[in-house]
Amino acid sequence: MDTNIEVNDSKQYIILRFDNEQYGIDISYIENIVRLQQITRVPHTQPYFLGIINLRGEVIPVMSMRRKFELEDKENTNASRILILKLEGNSKIGILVDEVREVVTLYDSDVEKIATNDVMDSKAYLMGVGKYNNLLISLLNIGALIADIENE
Repeated sequence: MDTNIEVNDSKQYIILRFDNEQYGIDISYIENIVRLQQITRVPHTQPYFLGIINLRGEVIPVMSMRRKFELEDKENTNASRILILKLEGNSKIGILVDEVREVVTLYDSDVEKIATNDVMDSKAYLMGVGKYNNLLISLLNIGALIADIENE
């Protein structure tokens, strides 16, 4: 009898909302979720960088996911949050999102992979589409997103 059955075929994702679109980020990238706070602008940066915040004595750059995805800017609300992502080498970056919805568990069978040979840039930021309770959730490829930012 084989006792090495693979049980770990699921991942947890935090679900974000932009307009009527649902996006998911692998929860292993998330260090913290903070309420919107004062963002200090930094001159001569990419348009999607909003500036920096001071989070418990640590300076963290913050980017707008709306601007990175070329969506129209929108008034921030009480639901707006900054997700603090942990990157390689202990560095961190904050991303401003319209709303954090919930944490869901998706099994491999719930995820449709996206072909990686697609030429469209936006596809590189998506690693798949998850199906959860009749919702389609675009699963973000944080590695590709961060690599793109670091190369600019």
